[in-house]
Amino acid sequence: MAGCNAGPEKTTKKNKKKKEELKRLDFTPIVGIKYHEVTRRFSNGLSFSDIGFQQEPSWIIQFASNDTVKAWSPQKQIMQSFYFMYDHGDVYNFAGEWFRIKGFSKDSIRMQRLHLTKQVIAKDIRSDVFMTYYSEDYLNNVIKKKPEELRKPTAADTAFIKKLVARADRNPTNADSAFAGRIPVQFTPKSKIISVEKLSTVDRLLGRTEAYDYLFPEYRIKIQNAYQDFGYSFSAVVDQHGKIHLNKFRNDMPEYYEQRKKVLEGIIDVYLQNLLLVKPGTTLGIPHASEITLNVSGKK
Repeated sequence: MAGCNAGPEKTTKKNKKKKEELKRLDFTPIVGIKYHEVTRRFSNGLSFSDIGFQQEPSWIIQFASNDTVKAWSPQKQIMQSFYFMYDHGDVYNFAGEWFRIKGFSKDSIRMQRLHLTKQVIAKDIRSDVFMTYYSEDYLNNVIKKKPEELRKPTAADTAFIKKLVARADRNPTNADSAFAGRIPVQFTPKSKIISVEKLSTVDRLLGRTEAYDYLFPEYRIKIQNAYQDFGYSFSAVVDQHGKIHLNKFRNDMPEYYEQRKKVLEGIIDVYLQNLLLVKPGTTLGIPHASEITLNVSGKK
């Protein structure tokens, strides 16, 4: 009886393996073709999200085989090879990123960039990103345009950002109306007694990419010759004119909330606004309110 059962089980495994192989896409027809990413957008056709995050096309890829993809490395200035790992269905991984292949030809490739948490695809805006690549032949001989031309924000992008800016300008002290600047707030010291450092919170192991630095700018500010030694961390909104408005801060004792608030507002008004040239965050060249985190320390 054991011998009789072995046959069907083996056949089932074989059939399953064959079906899985049939699902795998064959990239042989496009091996050797170099593709430039020309658009990266959300499913609504825009390059920007409601919180101001911009999807920027920048990749250059080339299939070397069915399981190897070369991608341009700006750091090394070479086309670097990556294993093209098949996962399931039309989902693949290379260069540490997950993608769903939506279609490909000798002229173009379309992919959906995916965000995974514990091997589960996120069903939110993080996986709502679509990338389009054009081959060099299609760019040079058919549409006759450079990738840089096609990567520019569209009229719809500009209209959308102007709408966000108008909302932020109506509520310049409200963090809920502010949005991340494509170019974040910039501080320039006007005195030697103050220094500013933009911090990075990128941590690949924790899933923190460069996007965190873009969306949640954080700064360390040190002040010499202060009225006393102190150290505070708080969030603030920098409006379109460069004025800093206190937002959230930690306060473990509710009865001292107003006192702490006055202290922080005093630090902003006396030190930061007077000793720093504050340039507001901008998107598509338009200044607007954006939220930042400040770690301010003073030394007497």
